[in-house]
Amino acid sequence: MSTIGFIGIGNMGLPMSANLVKAGHTVRAFDIVPKHMTQAEEAGCVAAGSIAEACAGAETVISILPEGEHVRDVYLSDGGVLDSAEAGALLIDMSTIDLASVREVQGAANARGFEMLDAPVSRGTKGAREGTLVIIAGATEEGFARAKPYFDILGTDIFHTGEPGAGCATKICNNMMMGINFICASEGLMLAKHIGLDVEKFFEIVSKSSGANWPLVGYGMLPGMVEGSPAENNYEPGFTATMMRKDLRLSQQAAQMAGASTPLGAQAHAIFSLYCKSGYSELDVSSIVRFIGGELTE
Repeated sequence: MSTIGFIGIGNMGLPMSANLVKAGHTVRAFDIVPKHMTQAEEAGCVAAGSIAEACAGAETVISILPEGEHVRDVYLSDGGVLDSAEAGALLIDMSTIDLASVREVQGAANARGFEMLDAPVSRGTKGAREGTLVIIAGATEEGFARAKPYFDILGTDIFHTGEPGAGCATKICNNMMMGINFICASEGLMLAKHIGLDVEKFFEIVSKSSGANWPLVGYGMLPGMVEGSPAENNYEPGFTATMMRKDLRLSQQAAQMAGASTPLGAQAHAIFSLYCKSGYSELDVSSIVRFIGGELTE
């Protein structure tokens, strides 16, 4: 068993760090939100008062943070991970962030002699709690082999998608498709409703037909479709609309960098941006169906 510094004890980081503790690792946790630190201690982590304390004595440092700016600050600032990590420590960032930030931080880590992976995750808070995350790693062969024992605790579907940077690139493409599919499912469901179809029967049929996609089948989008879905709980979030907007923004930044055409991705970003600006950014992503149907969620 090893000592792990874990930075970012939020909706995803808390259950992930708890699973590492349950597996027998010592987890030194740090977050800037005091409530998150209390929750980390309750989950069996050792509360660290700073990034430096989290990194002290750790063979591995794991982070999962909201945006590229946060990752840059945590790793590159004075007293950050690159200043504080033990020589030879493995660095694993599991955030979904922009490719420019990935390259900047990994380049700085490599220049200081660290092995660093990008390993964003999918399947949300449920997957984090249950240890069933999809983990998409960009890493050298050696780095992936070192990280794999931790990934086996955190997830069930683990992919080495290429060299460092490829993990975030893969996740950005995936999440652009997911955002488009949320719009697609919303339009189909609401068209069915508005032309007078039994929407639950429509859902049953389409879920087994060529119009099915993961947001429709996995989320249901509307109450009465998928048991335990956010729609059954007034769209309390597992993955917020604002996080979807962020990931769609990342896709458009990547498209611009690559000179790629993504018109549906651009339109999905515009729709989610408008939805978030309307005051619904902290609802679950699936709540977009109410916006598409002209039924803003209260």
